[in-house]
Amino acid sequence: MKKSKFTESQIIGILKSQESGHSVADICREHGISQPTFYQWKTKYSGMEVAQVKKLKEMETELAQYKRIVAEQSLQITVLKDVIEKKL
Repeated sequence: MKKSKFTESQIIGILKSQESGHSVADICREHGISQPTFYQWKTKYSGMEVAQVKKLKEMETELAQYKRIVAEQSLQITVLKDVIEKKL
């Protein structure tokens, strides 16, 4: 997935400028983004503060770690089951 050239705090700032009354077309032109990108950001970050976005990123990282742990454990369980079946 392509990495955005904007940080989450910049994205929040861009969305706040729309809430303060600027038009979406002007904001997109000013920041060099497309309108679909703006609306995708709006659906993802609407109503969030910078601290909440940081917390969301931390939680996503933690979730990825947990998924990796579960995958490793399920692989170990499968290997152990295969070993037990071969012994019988």
